[in-house]
Amino acid sequence: MPTVEEAKKTLSYKKANLLPKNESNAFPVLYVFRHGQSQDNADFIFSGWRESKLTETGIKQAEILAEKLKDKKIDFLISSPQIRAIETMKIAISKNKDTKKLEIHLDERIKERSYGELQGTSKLELFLKNPELLNEYRRSYTKRAQNGESLEDVVKRVNLFCALFVYEMKNGKMNVAVSCHGNSMRGFRKYFEGLSIEQTCDIETPLGQDYASYIVQ
Repeated sequence: MPTVEEAKKTLSYKKANLLPKNESNAFPVLYVFRHGQSQDNADFIFSGWRESKLTETGIKQAEILAEKLKDKKIDFLISSPQIRAIETMKIAISKNKDTKKLEIHLDERIKERSYGELQGTSKLELFLKNPELLNEYRRSYTKRAQNGESLEDVVKRVNLFCALFVYEMKNGKMNVAVSCHGNSMRGFRKYFEGLSIEQTCDIETPLGQDYASYIVQ
C-alpha cells in the first residue's frame, strides 16, 4: 500500500511543462495563465467548482507572474469567475500601469473542471485507497466523477470560447490576458498547440508564476 508521503509526492506539481512564448507586434497576442496555489491545492482537495482562496504561496506565485507581465501591452482581461482565478488576475496585472484600470470580464466557459461528487474530498485518501482510480479521474480524457465533467467536456467549452474570442481579438486588434485553471489551461494548450489527447491529459501547468502566449493570426 502507498504511504501518505508517496501520495503527496505523486500529487505535487513538480513536473510542470515549460510554457510556450510566442509574441508579435504585428498581430494580437493571447496571454493565458493558471491561478496561483489555492488552499485546496495545498490540502490536496478535489476543488473543481468549489471556491478556494489563494494561499500565501499562491500570492507570491502571482507576484512573480506580475513581474513577467508588467511591460506587456494588454488591452482586455478575462478571468474564470472563480475567486482563485480572479485573485490571481488582480495580482498579475498590478504592476502593469496600463492594465490596472481595465475591467476584469468573467467567463463561465473557462472555469475549472467540475469534479461533481468528488469536490471537497481528499485526493490523498483516494490515492491511499485506490491510486489507479485516482489517476483515472485526474488523467483520463473521458472519465467523469458522478455529476461531474470529464476533461473532454472542459476542452469542448474552452474550444468554444477560443473559437469565438479569437475572432474578437482579430477584429479588435487587441491583446488579451486570461486567468484560468489547470484543466481549462489544458483546453487552451490543446487548441493553440495542436496537442494530442494523450499530450493534453499528460501536461502539467505551473501554478501562477508563468504564462503561455500565443499569436492570433
